[in-house]
Amino acid sequence: MNRIEQKLQEDKKILSIYFSAGYPNLNDTVQIIQDLEKNGVDMIEIGLPFSDPLADGPTIQESSTAALHNGMTTQTLFNQLSTIRESVTIPLIIMGYFNPMLQYGIEAFCKKCAEIGIDGLIIPDLPVDVYAEKYKPTFEKYGLINVFLITPQTSDARIGFIDSVSNGFIYMVSSASVTGSQTGFGDTQADYFKRIANMNLKNPQVIGFGINNSETFNQATQYAKGAIIGSAFIQDLTKNGTGKISEFVKAIR
Repeated sequence: MNRIEQKLQEDKKILSIYFSAGYPNLNDTVQIIQDLEKNGVDMIEIGLPFSDPLADGPTIQESSTAALHNGMTTQTLFNQLSTIRESVTIPLIIMGYFNPMLQYGIEAFCKKCAEIGIDGLIIPDLPVDVYAEKYKPTFEKYGLINVFLITPQTSDARIGFIDSVSNGFIYMVSSASVTGSQTGFGDTQADYFKRIANMNLKNPQVIGFGINNSETFNQATQYAKGAIIGSAFIQDLTKNGTGKISEFVKAIR
């Protein structure tokens, strides 16, 4: 069983953290992953920097740009993670855009992920229809879970199709906005969270966008299996470097 599926079966609310690989410094990637696991994070999304990150707000865009300037590339990330499974056991997901993966070669990319112990991918600009028609067998061949996003505007029919194609979890975007732009959840979001929870999908949901403290983490996980924090963690890295990861995680739960 994939590590993501194993983790989702645990009787707890899942805290997933996203950061841009190669930020704040090129060679910080492995230390950040190790420190996050050591401090109780359940799952990690490793951002593969890209020059045109359409779903990302200013914080993640700036960290991605800085990482590219630091020298981060797809191959550099694979090199950094080549021995990550000697020290890290929690699920690791690469989140990135389709273009760098296409340039690397889809099968070669998936094969490399499997070799180093990556459990899944999140590719915001790969439509689920295209994945189902062209790439699903390749992902499954290498044991990779492909996680799809839904938003408040996603129709019930589309959500049902995504649920049928997916395994692992569904990434539930809290609102129709870019990352890092929310400061809390109101009635509109709560109604959306309840609506999706009541659909009784086969895949659990993990909520992202707008989770930045213990209050929003608890609000989100009232209706979902877990929550993802990205921009707030990157802001902490920008302010404190890698030295206060423990304090950041402890403040969430």
